[in-house]
Amino acid sequence: MARRVLLVALCVLLPALMVSASRPVSNPFVVKGRVYCDTCRAGFETSATTYIAGARVKVECKNRNTMQLIYSKEATTDSYGTYNMFINEDHEDQLCDAMLVSSPQHDCAAMSPGREQTRVILTRYNGIASDNRFANAMGFMKDEALSGCAEILKQYQESDE
Repeated sequence: MARRVLLVALCVLLPALMVSASRPVSNPFVVKGRVYCDTCRAGFETSATTYIAGARVKVECKNRNTMQLIYSKEATTDSYGTYNMFINEDHEDQLCDAMLVSSPQHDCAAMSPGREQTRVILTRYNGIASDNRFANAMGFMKDEALSGCAEILKQYQESDE
């Protein structure tokens, strides 16, 4: 009798568990970030930084062991240089990165080294309660620094005293 109950339970529960494991999550993750133009070619955001409307970004997730691409999705920034990307799947232990694709500004289209991509955690199995995932700002560099940048960068210098 106990075997029959166990067999029935497995026949009913196992398919239900398999279906729920492959379904998209009911509340999608929202990856939020900004794309900027480094107008002073400083390598970071300054008071002269502007934000790029119409920049293309993407999120890619890869298998942690093989580095094979598993998932990719693109988005475009709004008039404030901000993007909100909805990701419906939980990517568990995959390595996911937000990265720059292109800038619509021809004089600010070179990706800033070290600021062209950022890691994003897209799983619920890590203790983060919110569905929002905030990506570090990513940036392109202006072809030539704006005039006045020398004064701005002096504000960031450390004193030797």
